[in-house]
Amino acid sequence: MARMSSTKEFPFSKGLLPQEETLEIGRQNKKLIIGIPKETDETESRIPLTPEAVELLVNCGHEIIIERGAGNLANYSDREYSEKGARIVESSREVFQAEIVLKISPLLPSEINMLTENQVVITSLLLTPAAGQQIKGLISKKATAIAFESIRDADGDYPVVRAMSSIAGSTSILVAAEYLSNVNKGKGVMLGGVSGITPTEVVILGAGWAGEFAARAAIGLGANVKLFDDSIRRLMEVQDILGQRLYTSIFHQQVLERVLKTADVVIGAIQPQETKGRLIITEEQVKLMKKGAVIVDLSIDKGGCFETSEVRNHKNPAYEKYGVIHYCVPNITARVARTSSIAMSNVFNPIISEIAETGGVKQHLKEDAGLRHGVYVYNGILTNSYLGGLYNIPSRDINLLMAAF
Repeated sequence: MARMSSTKEFPFSKGLLPQEETLEIGRQNKKLIIGIPKETDETESRIPLTPEAVELLVNCGHEIIIERGAGNLANYSDREYSEKGARIVESSREVFQAEIVLKISPLLPSEINMLTENQVVITSLLLTPAAGQQIKGLISKKATAIAFESIRDADGDYPVVRAMSSIAGSTSILVAAEYLSNVNKGKGVMLGGVSGITPTEVVILGAGWAGEFAARAAIGLGANVKLFDDSIRRLMEVQDILGQRLYTSIFHQQVLERVLKTADVVIGAIQPQETKGRLIITEEQVKLMKKGAVIVDLSIDKGGCFETSEVRNHKNPAYEKYGVIHYCVPNITARVARTSSIAMSNVFNPIISEIAETGGVKQHLKEDAGLRHGVYVYNGILTNSYLGGLYNIPSRDINLLMAAF
């Protein structure tokens, strides 16, 4: 005899039976007011949100306030932004009244003075001599400051750093090609190779995102690439990613000095603070390089990985030392401002949407450890112990503060 179905055993429908009560607390989709000021640094040409990203956010009910001319250097006009729903304002003061201020370069003291209490500021954090005063200013305003380069994603990676490093790596090869040409008083050598001519030799220090994309671009042009890193695993990964066997080595002084003598281009993509300064190319090693060779130091914003590196800007980007051309500009990605702006916008847009869905920045920080990792000032309290020791400012653990606010 076949087993009776449950509906015959229980003549009442499931919906009419006594049920355990379920209480669902819906998320509050908060309307955000985001201000984007015009960059005061004349060498900074990027903007954190593109018109397309603005349109998506405005359609979700958010208000975007943009200072007139903020996107000009990235070739985004005020009209493009206004047509997508942004409000264009003449005064930077009005932008700095927004709930969230989104900016590329760190705030200047004059900009911090325009903040009101308890605002959220999302910018880069550069450890310059002025950074200590900037942090103290944000503390005095009881602001919450987030360094976008320290924001992590669900995989533990740094999405802004990954995006900018990828662009910087590719751009570094194009820059090197410019300075090898005789138009820029270089040797008159083409970066790459053609039949019958020995290909140019590109040495890349560091196999991170920047190093990987520099290698990709150099190989694409036909150069002979030599990649150095202190991680065998990472060197193997890059070889697998690029799909070919290329010259790889750990940082061995004798090997490094040998390839420096024959290199046409050396890309510095190693972070000095990650190696405690032990992986740096000395002045004596730079002297070993060929006359007319090119150095591009992508780590210059962190102190540089060449002893001969000097911080320059886009107006005066290169100089010659011991016959070697040096290019040491911190924000190299600003050379390709539109591409960089799109890449940054692709990161910021979903972050802002998630903040709104959660109910605001303060609430979202409790749920998102990745965004919380980027916070260095919370409600006027320094939360980064490294910065506290560096600038002699008391700090507290943000995870403990989350329970208090």
